[in-house]
Amino acid sequence: MALEIRKIEPSVKELRKFVKFGVDLYKNNPYYVPPLILDDINTLRPEKNPAFDFCKAQSFMAYRDNRPVGRITGIINDSVNRRTGERTVRFSFADFIDDTEVSDALFNAVEEWGRQNGMNSIVGPMGFTDMDHEGMLIDGFEEIGTMATIYNYPYYPEHIERRGFVKDVDWVEFRIAIPDKVPDKYMRISEIVRKKYDLRIKKYTSRKKLKDEYGQALFNLINEAYDGLYGYSPLTERQIEYYIGMYLGILRLEDVSVIVDAGDKLVAVGISIPSFSRALQKSRGHLFPTGWWHLLKALRGKSDTVDLLLIAVKPEYQNKGVNALIFSDLLPGYIRNGYKWAESNPELEENSSVQLQWQYFDYRQHRRRRAYRKPL
Repeated sequence: MALEIRKIEPSVKELRKFVKFGVDLYKNNPYYVPPLILDDINTLRPEKNPAFDFCKAQSFMAYRDNRPVGRITGIINDSVNRRTGERTVRFSFADFIDDTEVSDALFNAVEEWGRQNGMNSIVGPMGFTDMDHEGMLIDGFEEIGTMATIYNYPYYPEHIERRGFVKDVDWVEFRIAIPDKVPDKYMRISEIVRKKYDLRIKKYTSRKKLKDEYGQALFNLINEAYDGLYGYSPLTERQIEYYIGMYLGILRLEDVSVIVDAGDKLVAVGISIPSFSRALQKSRGHLFPTGWWHLLKALRGKSDTVDLLLIAVKPEYQNKGVNALIFSDLLPGYIRNGYKWAESNPELEENSSVQLQWQYFDYRQHRRRRAYRKPL
């Protein structure tokens, strides 16, 4: 049976086949959470994704007897390469059947594309920026995923380790039990922090008002807070506008905490959202004809799980207890809305200061994911 690798053009028609392959591969898997197909298509379209201002990408699909059996995308982020002094190609959207001929052909295609563009190493799975999914699942295959993470079969790490890829960095994830009340120690710490630094919590009932007052500042804060993290790609003005439009309109505002100083300058933000995992499974990645209803129901209705999408704190306020102030604000809403669990989403394994915040709760580490690297 002949195996063929085809370059994928960034047209909606071609990219739809590319994205749907990833969804179809996990059709009967109870732990896989599909993306919104249109979102992934637009991520790979230069005219839609402003990351193409400083990135280039090439997608490939593997076919056997004209049937799709795998896919992969190579990404070169010139911004990160300039910052780090590296010449690294990223691999992303890597999915394939359990066949080493298929995975070898896909990775050979991306590695050769990287060499042709002057790269001397490959790392992944990594997206265009940190707003994209990253990290191959290596532990926790029987845990339902989240909308912000990659799910993959257990054979994936075996395939790429066989090719000489080694660990570059790991992320860990936690499932945290929501308590019946805010822990007393959290309340004491948050009150001390609030008074010491003259901070206050701002709450919103209008997404437009939040966007107008702090939309730009929120993403500027993310750039500040995340700048030193692994592989971080600073968001440009065009990207910030793009993500403001994409994300701020779907927030459940009681699950958002905005912390400001005496001059109303943004100091910290905590953004969480009711879990969309079951809704996305029911929709199979489609908004129409009924997918939008499942997503709207998840946003407005009751869920037993809340996803902690991000926490960002200005560098000069980090490790000073501001996280306790964020959670002392969010937890009463979590309790009121009937959340039983919170999903931390990925945290770098060496980021002990972030993981210490869970010590006041019942929690368990339930997933681990990895970025792999190898020289070309």
